[in-house]
Amino acid sequence: MFPDEMSLIVPDALDIATCDRLIANFNDRLDEGGLVQGQAASHIRRSQIGWFNEEQEPVVMRQIVDLVATANRTCFDFGLTDFAENAQIARYEGDQRGHYDWHSDIGASDVARRRKLTMVIQLSDPTDYDGGLLQMNPAGHIVDAPMARGTAILFPSFVLHRVAPTIAGTRFSLTCWVHGQPFR
Repeated sequence: MFPDEMSLIVPDALDIATCDRLIANFNDRLDEGGLVQGQAASHIRRSQIGWFNEEQEPVVMRQIVDLVATANRTCFDFGLTDFAENAQIARYEGDQRGHYDWHSDIGASDVARRRKLTMVIQLSDPTDYDGGLLQMNPAGHIVDAPMARGTAILFPSFVLHRVAPTIAGTRFSLTCWVHGQPFR
């Protein structure tokens, strides 16, 4: 694990076979993800998303729970209590200019207000797409997340981040949020 000011990078958080299986299992079960607070907003987000939980993917969720526990203990020391939302698989298509503009993951709903830690795992091989970088802006400067397949990046949910437009190919990622009492 490699901590920096506001994120933690974990290479090989998921192996390639698991990345392939998640893409194959969810690719046909993804719905329009361009909704922002329940409204169509393709200028803000253009993607397809699907959800899974511990019953559907017990091994992956166990890996995520263990990884988050270690990362929080090592780097963040947040008061985390639960995974109040299912994990998300997202697909960003190059022919649709898939993207998600600058945002934080803390929102107005009761659940989103409790998001404390975000984890994104790169599922696609970086040679499968162009563009589509996960970028963070933790302190007024843009930082590109690593694109290596299976790599996880964890960061506080209040950090501004985006998925830059995907120019060609298809990018898949897994995102989950860990919850606790709202930041004060």
